[in-house]
Amino acid sequence: MAEYPGPLPQSLAEAYAIQDAAIALWPDEIAGWKVGRINGSDIERFGTDRLAGPIFTSQVSRQGDSVANCPVYADGFAAVEGECVVMVAQDADPEKTNYTTSEAIDLIASIHAGVEIASSPFSGINDHGPLVTISDFGNNCGLIIGDILPEWTTLDFTNWPFETLIDGECVGAADASGIPGGPVESFRFMLENAAQRGLPLKKGMAISTGAVTGVHVASVSQFSTVRARGVRDIPLKLVPTGELANSSV
Repeated sequence: MAEYPGPLPQSLAEAYAIQDAAIALWPDEIAGWKVGRINGSDIERFGTDRLAGPIFTSQVSRQGDSVANCPVYADGFAAVEGECVVMVAQDADPEKTNYTTSEAIDLIASIHAGVEIASSPFSGINDHGPLVTISDFGNNCGLIIGDILPEWTTLDFTNWPFETLIDGECVGAADASGIPGGPVESFRFMLENAAQRGLPLKKGMAISTGAVTGVHVASVSQFSTVRARGVRDIPLKLVPTGELANSSV
């Protein structure tokens, strides 16, 4: 798509209403959620610094011993993001819509290294602000769940350095403290966002908590590797949608 297919959403409520309608039509179950950043003046405009989008069951995989094939829209937008992935310990209370940080921590089963694959058929998705991103599943197209981060229970985000490489070249390096509030604040946000939409988090769901080293645009046939301290590298290759996901190469 060279153009957005209709009028641009004008509010968070409208953007999430579009997303919710698409979720209801999509022929797959939700296995988790991605949390992305809202930056700059948009934080004050929308009253939040984060956004959410669904991750569907067919798009989630566990890290294997070989390079994972990750489908993206070849003529749209595609990017690779190294992330901390929070696994949900138990079903959230469907009646609870507000969470403290400590309440969120109590619902964390484990925190893993991971890779979010961002992709959209709309090539200009990131040029029109967070509302357009929200309306298109938060620009998510897949998730690889890697190994558990060592000593994750300390929640010392400065000890979780990440590095993202594309075709062997480092394109970003940072630790998880670079995201305000770190992975825990993203998880707390997601607990509230999902509950307020009548979609409370479930045990075993995976929450991708934000791009640690940034959003790194990539193209079909490019290779990427995400590294984090104390865990195996996560290697992947971007392939066109329609090819078998997560097969080795």
